[in-house]
Amino acid sequence: MTETPPTGSAAIIGVDAMGTDAGPAALVKGAALARRDGIAAEIIFFGDEAVLRPLIDAERNLAGARIEHCEAAVAMTDKPMHVLRRGRDTSMWKSIQAQKEGRVHAVVSGGNTGALMAVSRMQLGMIPGIDRPAVTALWPTPRGRVVVLDVGANVEATEHELVRFAIMGEAFFRALTGVKKPTVGLLNVGAEELKGHELIRTAARVIREADPDMAFTGFVEGNDISLGAVDVVVTDGFTGNIALKSAEGAARLVGGWIKDALTGSLPAKIGALFMMGELARLKRRIDPSNVNGGVFLGVNGVVVKSHGSADEKGVAAAIGMASSLVGKGFRKQVAQTVALVFERAGKTLEAAE
Repeated sequence: MTETPPTGSAAIIGVDAMGTDAGPAALVKGAALARRDGIAAEIIFFGDEAVLRPLIDAERNLAGARIEHCEAAVAMTDKPMHVLRRGRDTSMWKSIQAQKEGRVHAVVSGGNTGALMAVSRMQLGMIPGIDRPAVTALWPTPRGRVVVLDVGANVEATEHELVRFAIMGEAFFRALTGVKKPTVGLLNVGAEELKGHELIRTAARVIREADPDMAFTGFVEGNDISLGAVDVVVTDGFTGNIALKSAEGAARLVGGWIKDALTGSLPAKIGALFMMGELARLKRRIDPSNVNGGVFLGVNGVVVKSHGSADEKGVAAAIGMASSLVGKGFRKQVAQTVALVFERAGKTLEAAE
């Protein structure tokens, strides 16, 4: 599997263009928008050529984009095991297979999350030392962006899995932003050391004792995420997914209230005309589409999960995320750090094949 494009060559991003709630048009338009936004990556679409070719030909920014025809697509209702057994003709399977074979450097898919995770694990394998993958989310804050993980891959997580999530999140944030020493916190019901259950207190103890190089600040609370108290927030997938969906719902609720307030009367509409620029900036800041794209950390590749209902802006953000991670080498750093931390902690680590 090729991780880095040859010198002077652009990254190649595979787009699983089928099986999303929004339909293939949103994926194609999103790729065109990513190109307009300056993403230089070559894009290969995986899906039904009869459906995709007219959509691609209608976009000037996608001139020359290739299609790898696939006979089938993974449905949102398909079970992961069904896809593993019978889904090898699908656009999802073939896009991940292309990464395994080194024909693309990253994959973006808006399809069935469970199936995408299963297919990625089977074909790409796991980073040595990582047992379970974690899904990331980018969270807008006054300081910029916070990475939250896990947001859905694992309903439960042991203390040692939380430690692995912290290591992966730290390396991911560094690769994404260039920050040399990101701050990391564990999500808890309070910031005090005695708060929370024994599992999370044990995870905090292991991080402090076994990874002194990490800028670990201890526990953070739910409101600290949006405040940007740390760069990386670590939690299990059950808690993280609820927090993410709650935040997205709140953003849309507030956005709706603002729209109602500014269109409810003639004076409000006149005032809104004078505030158009600021209102546009506010909309961009609270729009969840602008931070769309959850990376599957732990798999031995670059796989970015876009929301199935994402519009073209959301798809463009996910493609930009994939492109930015190609060639960063953070997976090797994760493997080295995990091995060192658990050696220090006195734990036996079995490297994944």
